[in-house]
Amino acid sequence: MPKVEKPINTLAEFLPDESFEAVLQYIHHYKVHLIVTQKRKTILGNYRHKGFNSNHIITVNGNLNKYEFLITLLHELAHLLTFEQFGNKVESHGKEWKYFYSKLLIDFVNKKVFPDEIKKALQKSILNPSATANGETELLRVLRKHNSNSNNNVVYLENIPHHALFITEKNRVFKKGIKRRTRFECVEISSNKTYLFNPLAEVKLFNE
Repeated sequence: MPKVEKPINTLAEFLPDESFEAVLQYIHHYKVHLIVTQKRKTILGNYRHKGFNSNHIITVNGNLNKYEFLITLLHELAHLLTFEQFGNKVESHGKEWKYFYSKLLIDFVNKKVFPDEIKKALQKSILNPSATANGETELLRVLRKHNSNSNNNVVYLENIPHHALFITEKNRVFKKGIKRRTRFECVEISSNKTYLFNPLAEVKLFNE
């Protein structure tokens, strides 16, 4: 896994203003080994609990904007707090994890580190957190408005026309189909197989 080990004082570069000291307290208190990784396609962050004589390990993708980075970090810190109290005796994203994640989100919302539109979008997560970021599409939609390095050729799948052809990051060509609950059914042109896509999947329009 590509990773970048950074001095702890550079962590502030990845976080919103007014959040660094509070995050640092958690990292020092629980002896967290925090790793900033390159972009990963399937996850935004990850937590591994400490073993004998070792540290808790949290990884967060370094390509995220500051608000998404912080929320991902809080998601993983909630796993740490759950493990500290319950060990491996509870479900990974069960009610215990939801309690700690909600508590962390409330704490940082009260520190006024988020813009109003993100605070509003976080209310659903506070009431009933989702196990994955993909389960919180509305929140992701708001968070990604704050991306600063967006590629002008890249669009969200939900914003392209029905039946339009698009290209994924791996240069595979698909046709956009109908939406089934939370995802779009899309057919790969070369194989004629159907795949499900998140509405916020970043794609490029295919020019025939």
